Amino acid sequence: MSTKKLVNLSLFTLLALILNYVEVLIPIPIPVPGAKLGLANIITLICLLKYGVRDTFLVILARILLSGFLFGSASSIIYSFAGATTSLLFMQVLIHFKFHIIIVSIVGGITHNLGQLALASAVMESIPLFLSYGIPLAVIGFITGLLIGIITTLFYKRLHY
Repeated sequence: MSTKKLVNLSLFTLLALILNYVEVLIPIPIPVPGAKLGLANIITLICLLKYGVRDTFLVILARILLSGFLFGSASSIIYSFAGATTSLLFMQVLIHFKFHIIIVSIVGGITHNLGQLALASAVMESIPLFLSYGIPLAVIGFITGLLIGIITTLFYKRLHY
């Protein structure tokens, strides 16, 4: 790995960690547990477009571990990892097939939420949990994914490196 690439991936990790922290500070008046804006996904998408799935996975893993140790708990690390890896896989497939970044982001938002919910349902051994929260979390994932996709598109167009 080149020094420039290592520095860029480190900066992506730092930016994602900062956005994750900012997100913790923003109260979201949504009565659905686990609903978040997903600001760190701006960085995830840019990294995925620039460096691919393997390097993006490393950035995500570092961000999840650091944010979990700094602002969360072991369970937050596990649930974040479940959502992030699920969405990363889906987003990579869509990018491979040249879908627009906004569509990729929407699918990423939905699959992130559903990946976390699937883990919670499995841990609690409760299919009704998945059924009752699945649709609201999918709608929230759609809306936040749309917003993150628009922001990412605007930022990515302006990057020249």
